[in-house]
Amino acid sequence: MTDKIKGVSADTFRSLRTRNFRLFFLGQLVSQTGTWLSMITQTLLVLHLTNSGVALGLLTAAQFGPMLFLGAWAGAVADRADKRRLLITVQSLSMVQSLALGALVLGGHASLGVIYALAVVHGVITAFDNPARRSFVVEMVSDADLPNAVSLNSAVMTGSRVLGPAAAGALVVAFGYGWPFVIDGLSYIAVIAGLVMMRPGELNRAEPAPRQPGQVRDGLRYLYNTPELFVPMVMMTIIGTLAFNFSVTIPLLIEGPLHGGTSSFTTLFSIVSLGSLVGALATARRSTVDGHHVVVGAAGFGVTLAGLALAPNLAAAYLVAPVLGVASILFLTSSTATVQLLADPAYRGRVLAIQAMVFLGSTPIGGPLVGWVADSTGPRSAVALGAVACLGAAAYGHRAMGGSSRPTPAQPNHNDTTDTPTVTLAD
Repeated sequence: MTDKIKGVSADTFRSLRTRNFRLFFLGQLVSQTGTWLSMITQTLLVLHLTNSGVALGLLTAAQFGPMLFLGAWAGAVADRADKRRLLITVQSLSMVQSLALGALVLGGHASLGVIYALAVVHGVITAFDNPARRSFVVEMVSDADLPNAVSLNSAVMTGSRVLGPAAAGALVVAFGYGWPFVIDGLSYIAVIAGLVMMRPGELNRAEPAPRQPGQVRDGLRYLYNTPELFVPMVMMTIIGTLAFNFSVTIPLLIEGPLHGGTSSFTTLFSIVSLGSLVGALATARRSTVDGHHVVVGAAGFGVTLAGLALAPNLAAAYLVAPVLGVASILFLTSSTATVQLLADPAYRGRVLAIQAMVFLGSTPIGGPLVGWVADSTGPRSAVALGAVACLGAAAYGHRAMGGSSRPTPAQPNHNDTTDTPTVTLAD
């Protein structure tokens, strides 16, 4: 039994045997926890100042709007740049932004306009960080460990969502809104140190894309003409716009029909994230990923969102929350891994940037829209809208991928820039 447990553990965390990825993983675990600490604190602060769903939607628009406008160009930059050096630069800028926000809040100068302005600054930085960080994962590990590394990277993101929100609620209650931003700023030291300590000679760097006109259009054309990438991208657009708006829907649902408060919000958010962490670790053991996983994840996400919308009280919402986390991360990791595995290395940064655009960059549209629905017809309707979006996206993906047939599992390729691995989709 002990040997079996050790075997499962070794298989789940096998990519951590690579020193560079291990440094990246540990640094991201600290830094991303700080990021979620900061984001949840911003949400609580804006809710405290306004008690408005539209105001929360505008906050998410400020945080992620730059991704919508700069994402594709930032992806082209990532394809041309030394990703490790680029990440050191953007992480350093993020540290300065968080410390500045903390200083302003502690000094009593954080008006709603200041909060939105610094959220935009962070959004600009994130637009460049996201494609560089996600495509950098491919450079740190072998082809055989890539699906595992993708899932563990998702586990870092989801694990940080367990610790960050819980810490945010406790710190806000105990010390106010300023110190969480300061702690977030200091957390960037871990990821910057990890990047500096890496061994560049052990990275599997693809040939950088040459700087030339039309690279963004070329990336969009490549994506549109590659259906095994295009279908998951359409699904991500629908779900990212209308379903992944937890920072808007959950606090309004908690403080509205479920009659909770700040601690209830952070608790529910942490339970969702704990389910996401379990789901990410479970998917880390997969050696292949295909479109079937994307469709199942979308459908499961829709069903559990419907369950949350119908939850009669906090206790019921707490029961639905971990399943919601598992389903949402199954969709997210499957769609992300599909893109990372199938994209031609010469286009990977741009394709991942476009995925980030439709996932995070759709928030400026979906956030205010969902906030308006919540204010107009109630938070339950806003959550139900996300459920309908997920189920509709799953139906589209199921049909586009040939009904019940599964695409051929992707085989990763680090260096070949001519023959892109494909999966079989319906015509």
